[in-house]
Amino acid sequence: MLLPPALAASAVLTAGPAALAAESPPTVKLPVLTAVRADGAGCVKESPTRATAMPWEHQSLELSRAARISQGAGVKVGVVDTGVSTRAPALAGRVQAVGGAGDDCVGHGTFVAGLIAAAPVEGVAFHGVAPRASIVAVRATTGRGAPSVAGVAAGIRAAVDAGARVVEVSAAFGTRSPALDAAVSYAAKHDALIVAAAVPDAPRNTTTAAPTPRDYWPAASPGVLSVLDVDVEGVRRDDAPLPVHADLAAPGDGLVGIGPRGGGHFIGSGASLAAGYAAGAAALVRSAFPHLSAEQVARRLVSTAYPDYVPRLDAYAAVASVAQDRATGAGTDREAHTEVVRMPDRTPGEEATRTAVPVAGGGLTVLLLAGWAALAVPRGRARGWRPPGR
Repeated sequence: MLLPPALAASAVLTAGPAALAAESPPTVKLPVLTAVRADGAGCVKESPTRATAMPWEHQSLELSRAARISQGAGVKVGVVDTGVSTRAPALAGRVQAVGGAGDDCVGHGTFVAGLIAAAPVEGVAFHGVAPRASIVAVRATTGRGAPSVAGVAAGIRAAVDAGARVVEVSAAFGTRSPALDAAVSYAAKHDALIVAAAVPDAPRNTTTAAPTPRDYWPAASPGVLSVLDVDVEGVRRDDAPLPVHADLAAPGDGLVGIGPRGGGHFIGSGASLAAGYAAGAAALVRSAFPHLSAEQVARRLVSTAYPDYVPRLDAYAAVASVAQDRATGAGTDREAHTEVVRMPDRTPGEEATRTAVPVAGGGLTVLLLAGWAALAVPRGRARGWRPPGR
């Protein structure tokens, strides 16, 4: 997903108590981090700026409440992406790199890993969903960040072999591949849950119409939890790609995250980042309920999600709800979920209001739309999660 036009060059966040009263609130500008580096561009530089106020996505996922129940301890999460930097302070001592994946020139894999497991830092509200989980870093891209089917398939297997119980996959390919199918089956046999982006990240600064909804892999493979990105309003840009089906929607627009070195922050958007948030929530569940299978973890995440056109991830509800985690019957709803994903339309001429507002505990929420909690549209059709072979 693209950033809103006002955030195309850099993210502008309101911050600090004075932001509530001042006519011109102070701003924090964060550099935008993308999934692919242009040819000839150097490695991503350290961000000089920290985002000290709470991101909107933390509030929407209720991460502070979820942390009282689970923080992902004991769970390894594989990140199949551009690598994850072992020099990122917020992940220090918790990155197990496969091969040379401990270096991340692009920074995207480190950003995703930070959404999953970045540790809290004094004076900074941002942290990962599961800050006590560990990361298995696997590079499945070129040095510039372009993914390959062979790289992702091998990366899934490598993450599973390294002990990952949750595997995040950022890439989304338009063609099904026997290699990807085999890798998904391999993960299922080892009870590892694959959480994948339902669509490719949208290119920046385009005005073309969205392509016809279609499936992307490995997200569309049976047994994979597919995740779609939404903004603070719970919708997506009109020109953003849509899948035919999606299991969950998660924050994926204007997200605050870490870079491969230093303590500064970046901002990014896309379904790959939404998949990171969902993978972090899966780690919370696997830590809190270690007896649950990968299938049951996926079902719990979907069944406790906020009702919407595509159910919206609720990390707190996933670990706090009393749910029936059935060991069988995962494919019973498959025939009922056949409609193409549809997202609600914004009111014509109405734009998101992004500002800092008080939240419980005296903190601030940044980029939180005032009407977020009131947006309770009927739950639409989403793909029923099912294990391989169903």
